[in-house]
Amino acid sequence: MTLKNDALKCDCTVIHQNVIDEVKAYLPQETQLNELASLFKVFGDPTRVKLLSALFKAEMCVCDLAVLLDMTQSSISHQLAVLKQARLVKNRRDGKVVYYSLDDAHIQHIFDQGLLHIAER
Repeated sequence: MTLKNDALKCDCTVIHQNVIDEVKAYLPQETQLNELASLFKVFGDPTRVKLLSALFKAEMCVCDLAVLLDMTQSSISHQLAVLKQARLVKNRRDGKVVYYSLDDAHIQHIFDQGLLHIAER
């Protein structure tokens, strides 16, 4: 189905101020919207999505993640740093080995909701 440009144009001149006011009160603050957009940008990279998916199942070190995803340890470390900065993963040291895991349970919920949405097609 193709929409003509005219179908997207609003020709009314009536302003529904009550609706505008209600929606404006509901909208998050600008800083929150910017942070949310940044969070979703992190989910925009397939490698980071694969890393998160792997960490849903087990805590893993960089070496194991590199083998799992057939990537260099350097590439994995870079992507984990992005995920850590976004507070999606955390790490813990056990001797010389650093293990990564999800920062909290919300991350899997966000991920699962995305999968449900794309499965609706």
